[in-house]
Amino acid sequence: MKKFIANRLAACLILFVISGSCDRDSQIVSLSEEGFREQLDQSIPEWMDRYGVPGVSIALIKNGELTWSEGYGFADLEKQTRMTSETVCRVESISKSVTARGVLKLVERGEIGLDVPVIHHLNRWDFPGTAVDVERVTIRHLLSHSSGLTLGTLGLEYAPGEEKPSLRESLSREVRFVREPGARFNYSNVGYHLLELLIEDVTGRNFSEFMQEEILNPLNMEDSSYEWSDDFITPVPNGHNLKGEPIPVYVYSEKGAGGLFANAEDNARFVASGMVDEFYSVENILAEQSIRELYTPVTDVSGIYSFVSEHYGLGYFIETLPNDQKAVFSGGQGNGWMTHFHLVPETGDGIVILTNSSRSWPLISHILSDWAEWNGFGSVGMRLITKAVNWLWILIGLILISSLWQITRITRGFVKGKRKLDLQIKNYSGIQFVQLALFLILISVLIWSVTRDYLMITSVFPGVAGWLIFALFLFAVALMLSVLFNKNQEWKI
Repeated sequence: MKKFIANRLAACLILFVISGSCDRDSQIVSLSEEGFREQLDQSIPEWMDRYGVPGVSIALIKNGELTWSEGYGFADLEKQTRMTSETVCRVESISKSVTARGVLKLVERGEIGLDVPVIHHLNRWDFPGTAVDVERVTIRHLLSHSSGLTLGTLGLEYAPGEEKPSLRESLSREVRFVREPGARFNYSNVGYHLLELLIEDVTGRNFSEFMQEEILNPLNMEDSSYEWSDDFITPVPNGHNLKGEPIPVYVYSEKGAGGLFANAEDNARFVASGMVDEFYSVENILAEQSIRELYTPVTDVSGIYSFVSEHYGLGYFIETLPNDQKAVFSGGQGNGWMTHFHLVPETGDGIVILTNSSRSWPLISHILSDWAEWNGFGSVGMRLITKAVNWLWILIGLILISSLWQITRITRGFVKGKRKLDLQIKNYSGIQFVQLALFLILISVLIWSVTRDYLMITSVFPGVAGWLIFALFLFAVALMLSVLFNKNQEWKI
């Protein structure tokens, strides 16, 4: 009977998740643009409250043009400063897509070639000693994260105005290879720092200055900059870490991979300029063929990124939608920040989402899922996060039910005298040794997890991850009680 009840509860949880999702999807598809905006006005604050996200800024692109933008929540909780679509934010790795435009600008001018070794264009700096043949590292490799370079050290943050290493000093410290150039996808901030140096050495200009004059200003991104300024159109908000604690504004010593400051509207102008076919603008800073080059797959995506994307081009992740259209996207994650944009170049549709919290992946997934459904795309890879949250809750429920059931059985057996405490290891059966080993492994993993400053699972699944840790702890307790009070009986659920 107890097993039957547990199975029924699990089935109900699964049906509830599936039916709720289907109902919501069918409602969103039929909404007008105004209706979808109203839907977002209702849903985004609810998701912000659910996941503990202080502020969100969002912008929509239709038919290749910015049509709507809005801010929700707070840019500054202490001062109760509202987040708006004009609030200048750290956009983190969205910077890479913008930097890629700068590199393609030089390609169009004939100053560099995508398949030329990057070392041929670098002055007054050379690769640190390595067994890898650096002549094989091309500009295309760097743009597509297939250079074999390491990710780079995370958390090297500086207060605005604080003394920091030069770009060349940083590269001499950070440039390290983890595999041969061209072997496979390996996400690398360092690669984009090299592209930053490439732009400076080829043009003889400061990277931030070049990007401002050649990319940002021509796209009317006049409130954006790779250079920190006290004169931004709005103060830059604090970020907020996984615990919700404020993170003061910081900068990196490098800029090409994650140094851009921009608001949602400027990001939307950038996204809108990335359309093709009938939505390509003749006022674009790049030729349409160059825009298409950015979206041409160079390498298959591997690792955790493969769950949401199939390929990587030049500064963009690439996925094939259920209707066989191509979507491209980029996102950023820093200390206290999460950002994202998605676009379908052939349809002129795009969306930008900026948040000042490290707890935002599920929220971003919800927004993208609704946006994709509303546009008739069916789904996007990032929707996997929303689905995974639902299935994690089901898993947590099952673990809690089974653990509490076992603990209850053991307690009842002890009270009735059918079980007794036995601390003599020599008396343990084989199944008890297995349970003891599982307990030790699980407890070790849990202790390691809770002592980390950052865990990917906590970042992707805030709130849920805490319950999962609790459920696994309770499961470990049930295992240990089975060892101590279940001398000759097998572990049954």
